[in-house]
Parts: sequence; structure tokens; C-alpha cells
Amino acid sequence: MTKSERVNLVMNELSRLYPKTPIPLNHKSEFTLLIAVLLSAQCTDERVNKVTPELFNLADDPEKMSQLSVAEIRKIIKPCGLSPKKSKAIKALSILLLNKFNGNVPRSFEELETLPGVGHKTASVVMSQAFGVPAFPVDTHIHRLAQRWGLTSGRNVVQTEKDLKRLFPIERWNALHLQMIFYGREYCSARGCDGTVCPMCRSLYPNRKRPVKSKKA
Repeated sequence: MTKSERVNLVMNELSRLYPKTPIPLNHKSEFTLLIAVLLSAQCTDERVNKVTPELFNLADDPEKMSQLSVAEIRKIIKPCGLSPKKSKAIKALSILLLNKFNGNVPRSFEELETLPGVGHKTASVVMSQAFGVPAFPVDTHIHRLAQRWGLTSGRNVVQTEKDLKRLFPIERWNALHLQMIFYGREYCSARGCDGTVCPMCRSLYPNRKRPVKSKKA
């Protein structure tokens, strides 16, 4: 199977399985989405969704969040992990949003990435899910799937993002990002598949005998 054929198979199968792509992180505004995405680093969406109701009941905009102490934020978000770093970032970015962006979440990659705790992946998620701007956020899970499916050389997430953007139509990026996440959780997890088990891996590489050793992001 050629790479072009693999690309088409992936798009068609993911669209069949996941015709709708709801945002997995619960939120009620651009600001709360930004905070939820920040919290999701090295943490499951399920756990984030258990933590954010308490946090957002106290503070669901930059002004209210900036009035909370780092200790108050940290106490609530502790189950998400990395709470010392994340709580400081949430406090600092809330103040910066007020002082520099009139309390609004900026609508560009460059400005988002100036916010404390916001890297390229987080900015990409916010741009795609909050503003509908084409982006292809790549985390370790998508990085792993792209390697197993022969869509990237897999050196790092930066290279994987470039490869996926080159292979897939821009109008499909936002949906495909979520579809790959949904598929990975259901069929092709880190422990549930090694590149030879799940239906997608078997369809793409029916003669593959050896496990795929994923290169770390």
C-alpha cells in the first residue's frame, strides 16, 4: 500500500467511525478552554473534566482567576499533576490577559505562545477548537499513531506535525486531530496495540509481523 493509499484509508475510516468530533474538554468560553487545555498536559481529559467544575465555579474569566492565589488554584488542580507549575502559569496568564489583551484570549499562534504555560501544542488546540483555525496539534498519542500508520518518520512531534499537515487536506486537520485521539483511546492505545493488533494497523500493514517501536516525542 502506498502512502497516498494509507492517507485515504485513514481519512475514510476515521470519518466513518467518528463523523462527529465533540471537544473532549468541558468548557464554557475561550478562556475556560485555554485553562482546560493547559491542565491536560500529561493528564487525561477525564481527570481535567473532574477538576475544572470546582475551579470554574470560583473563577471562569481572567479577572476572577487573577484574584485567586496560586495556592488556591494549586489546591484545586492538584489531581492533574504538575500543579506547582500549572497553578503559577494560570495565575500569571490571567494577569497578562487582563493587562495586555483586555481580558480576551488572543486569536493568533504567536500571541498565545507568549502566555505562561502555553506552548505550540496548547496554542494549536485553542486555535482549532476555540476559533476554528486550521491546526494539527500533535501530542505523544498522535505522534505514536502516525508512526504506527507509516505517516511520519517519527523523529519528534515537530516533524510529525509537519508530515501530517503535508499529507492531509487543510480542511480536515481540525477533525482529524480529534478523530485520531478518539481512535487511539478506543483501539490503538500505547498498551493495547503495538502496530500489529488494532483494525487500522492491520488494514494498513496486513503483512507486518514485528511490533513498531515508537520513537519518543
